[in-house]
Amino acid sequence: MARRWMMSSGEKPLEMAEFEPDAPGPGEVIVQIAGCGVCHTDLGFYYDGVRTNSDLPLCLGHEISGTVTQAGEGAEDWLGRAVIVPAVMPCGTCDLCLRGKGTICRNQKMPGNDIQGGFASHITVPARGLCPVDLDRLAAIGLELADVSVVADALTTPYQAAVQAGISKGDLVIVNGVGGVGGYAVQVAAAMGATVVAIDVSPAKLEAVRDHGAALTLNARDFDPRALKKEIIGFAKANDLRTTEWIIMECSGTAAGQTAAFGLLNHGATMCVVGFTMDKVEVRLSNLMAFHARLLGNWGCPPDLYPGALDLVLSGKVKLAPFIEQRPLDDINTVFRDVHDGNKVRRQILVPAQ
Repeated sequence: MARRWMMSSGEKPLEMAEFEPDAPGPGEVIVQIAGCGVCHTDLGFYYDGVRTNSDLPLCLGHEISGTVTQAGEGAEDWLGRAVIVPAVMPCGTCDLCLRGKGTICRNQKMPGNDIQGGFASHITVPARGLCPVDLDRLAAIGLELADVSVVADALTTPYQAAVQAGISKGDLVIVNGVGGVGGYAVQVAAAMGATVVAIDVSPAKLEAVRDHGAALTLNARDFDPRALKKEIIGFAKANDLRTTEWIIMECSGTAAGQTAAFGLLNHGATMCVVGFTMDKVEVRLSNLMAFHARLLGNWGCPPDLYPGALDLVLSGKVKLAPFIEQRPLDDINTVFRDVHDGNKVRRQILVPAQ
């Protein structure tokens, strides 16, 4: 019998429930889950009253890797393969998808939001868009299948933002908030040839990225907004980098962080909004006009970009091991509380008992 942990409300602990997975329909598969990462979106659903698209009770979790154990008609080629399940799965057939706009597909499915999620032993999902994982290459760099579950959001979300912003060699990229998503944003931008400035309020998080892509680390608590921008300008001049056209990746998902990131806009800048918060911010939108800058939203990542993101890991350009920690799925309530209370720097990956 399969098992999953269900959320009935944000006031009650997540509860384990046994279930029989639905038989996969045409184009669907059942994945035996190797690991599922704990994202701040999950905490938003549980603690902050962010509404799920599917009614409660619901199994959360959208960073999923595992092995296909059953396949429906048309998906038989996936049987027995190791895969990453996209955190956002476009339908692939609507007008938006056919025009390359799958991230805004109105029929998309997100585990732990639109359908039952990955804090479970098994999940039934569409086969379309699954990302195959080469287990031999994975083992060669000392990783397990559970470890790459975080590719399905923590890595692919900033990867899409970087691709969308057009990051390339010679750019100065500022990553504001270097936690689970932001830490990978630093590595992705560096892998694309950019010089990266990392900003956070946590010395531990800044220390973690110092050896993994960040050329300069700044604690936001040490600067007022003007001084912060002046510090980065000085760094740019000292290193023959542009003082225009910065690419700012806002990954903190806080009102204060978003306000600070907007204050770093300069002429020709691009600001990527990657982190999410329910809080409102007050900014002067006319700065976008005055600086001829642009502001880009970033929802999930198209499945066709997943192989490129995964290859950054398999080639060693992006490191996962220093930023992840496996925990038993049965410890989910303790892990949720620890992450919510800020007691974990590394991304927590919940692993079902086999």
